[in-house]
Amino acid sequence: VLAAWQRPYLNIFKHFRVEEWKHSAREGDVATLTDARLKGTVYRIWGSFPTRSYLQLPRTGTQSLGLVGRYLYLLFKPLPHKQFVVHLDVATEEKQVVRISFSNRFKEFKSTPTWLQFPFVCGAAEGSVGDHTTKTSKRDLVGAAPADARWTCLVLDLHSILSLYLNHRYSHLKSIKLCANLLVKNLCTSDLVFIPGVTFSKARQADLASRGVAPMPREMAFPVPKGEEWHDLYDYIRFPSEGSKLPYNSIQKSCSSSAARGKAGTAAEAVLPRVDALGFGKSPTCSSCGHTGGQDPEDTIHQMPPPMMLTKAVRDRLSLVHQMTSPKAVSAPW
Repeated sequence: VLAAWQRPYLNIFKHFRVEEWKHSAREGDVATLTDARLKGTVYRIWGSFPTRSYLQLPRTGTQSLGLVGRYLYLLFKPLPHKQFVVHLDVATEEKQVVRISFSNRFKEFKSTPTWLQFPFVCGAAEGSVGDHTTKTSKRDLVGAAPADARWTCLVLDLHSILSLYLNHRYSHLKSIKLCANLLVKNLCTSDLVFIPGVTFSKARQADLASRGVAPMPREMAFPVPKGEEWHDLYDYIRFPSEGSKLPYNSIQKSCSSSAARGKAGTAAEAVLPRVDALGFGKSPTCSSCGHTGGQDPEDTIHQMPPPMMLTKAVRDRLSLVHQMTSPKAVSAPW
């Protein structure tokens, strides 16, 4: 059960006051800057060697974050033509510590009883040369990020990762280490699945809160200029996919998302009609590459994990949070 101070979600950077560097550590070239697209402060972690430049929470290895939310949200963008690494140390109910790492440096999935390493495939802008190459290649294109890598909302289901790959039960998140080369907007944990491109009013009409699903809170949302669609500007990846019990060997955007959007329109239009059919199903398979990995919002709702029933108090608080922090459309930054 999520601790009261972590409901309905916890903004990690805000809660631990990362900018003060009292509860976090940095090494190498770690700087704050204003991102033109996001119109806000982000952290840039840069370096020739990923292990020599990093942002770490908590400050020392003897401390623990103690975050129990099932889902970890990482809002980030790989730096063009660079490689990056992210390490997560999680505790299991069996009193073990497991490191979960993902990187576009990794060529293949590797696993030991205490360490899972996932290759991360960086997506390119929709319709670009890099995007076309990724869709038509028979192999996952691991390696340096493309020049037009996009801001990404990566949702890691820590409970399912430990269960699927190591047959362990998730207890809590102990530490996070973000290594070069990345831009990072935020980190959050929650037991809820947050979906971009769905308004609060539509979510309330469909009673998504009772199913553990909610629109993106404002402090986790990417800005969308008037006349634009969220999914045309950013990537949303959920890992592992709930559509199959088979483990996946890499973290990447589902290739089927573009086709689904072309037929169904926006994510809200594609997602909400399927709410009543909530349950398990197989992920759509891309006809080009056969990949069924990390999900986009179009595939998320009808492949949710078992519904998590929320108390009325939590649902009322979530409703209040979204009324105060629902994303607003902004003018185009270019």
